[in-house]
Amino acid sequence: MDRVSEPLEKPSTTSSRPRMTGKQRREQLIEVGRKLFADKGFEGTSVEEIAAKASVSKPMVYEHFGGKEGLYAVVVDREIAALLGGITGTLSAELGSRETLERAAGALLDYIESNTDGFRILVRDSPAGQPTGSFASLISDVASQVEHILAAEFKRRKLDPKTAPLYAQMLVGMVALTGQWWLDSRKMKKTDVAAHLVNLAWNGLANLEKKPALSVDR
Repeated sequence: MDRVSEPLEKPSTTSSRPRMTGKQRREQLIEVGRKLFADKGFEGTSVEEIAAKASVSKPMVYEHFGGKEGLYAVVVDREIAALLGGITGTLSAELGSRETLERAAGALLDYIESNTDGFRILVRDSPAGQPTGSFASLISDVASQVEHILAAEFKRRKLDPKTAPLYAQMLVGMVALTGQWWLDSRKMKKTDVAAHLVNLAWNGLANLEKKPALSVDR
């Protein structure tokens, strides 16, 4: 009797994972970089680590972003756009000044709560030579969105509208620093933090002097 031949091995039906498109790979690298920058900061993150986390070669990172700096800039630009978009969407000339302040403070705290990694990146120091991304530049960008509302309020109260940019910087800086504290402590509810911020800012703004001066002659 002839031997029954063994059946030939069938090729595996398991399909290999489809390769990412260039756009998909870019988005993956942005997400990987965002997480690493949030956890370790710019200086603490290397191209080697970014490539390893994304399971790609180092040249792939350079191909898409030209290096770590390019990737960082994209991540920061996206976070600033998200934050400014949230705050700008709350601002309206039709609202009262206090309600506008409440909504702006709430928008910032909403961003911190839902984009914790992004905010951690924004409050870290940016790399040397980076034109955007520092905490100071973030405050400046947000302040520019609210200074025209303050200027209108100052005119209504017969205060000098030329000082509105200064007060916008102070106001936004106070809110942003408080948000940074809240991110680390979380000892109060978000709405309570917003209420206390508005309490200090509004009650202070409500009693502004037309020509403030220091009580002690320096």
